[in-house]
Amino acid sequence: MLNKFEIIAEPRTAQGKGASRRLRGAGKIPAILYGTDKPPVCLQLDHQRMLLQSEYEAFYSHILIMKMEGAEERVVVKDMQRHPVRKIIMHMDFLRINEAEELTMRVPLHFNNEDTCVGVKQGGGVISHQVSDLEILCLPKDLPEFIAVDLASLALGQTIHLADLVLPEGVRIASVVHGGEDTLPVVTCYTPRSESDAATGAAATAPAGKS
Repeated sequence: MLNKFEIIAEPRTAQGKGASRRLRGAGKIPAILYGTDKPPVCLQLDHQRMLLQSEYEAFYSHILIMKMEGAEERVVVKDMQRHPVRKIIMHMDFLRINEAEELTMRVPLHFNNEDTCVGVKQGGGVISHQVSDLEILCLPKDLPEFIAVDLASLALGQTIHLADLVLPEGVRIASVVHGGEDTLPVVTCYTPRSESDAATGAAATAPAGKS
């Protein structure tokens, strides 16, 4: 896995749909950099390099180093548009980092001990994920690559909610900060429904036949 992501960018002068189409035909990605008190800058990036980096989960929750014309910026990915069918990145948005201001970012949840938790190993339960990533608020220095969720003690019929998550230092859940409930379920261990139970349920709800 890459420990440091570097974005090699070039300024882009030509704009519009036609210019972007020609840029993609030349193996480049149109992009934009904005944020802090600096004006937005239109960029072009090497498509193959960006495609390779975008395959790493950490790429989307890391502070990236953007190099352009001998200068460096610390940035994060804010948006990526992909082709609906082909393996092509159509456009990217990057946000400059202000070390003194909180970021709003989505980071993945990593579920640990899923196959060996109490509810699965002793109760024969099945794990159901209701949430796979989380929007958080934090300073750039506190940005985690992911948030770990330990399922070791999760018993059959139990649910882990937002309020139960152990967050890294300096990290807050955006929805809760903005007034949302912290009771949203994140992951549950439930008893799988057997085929016989399903058949019984179907028979009970089937309409009665005519005599």
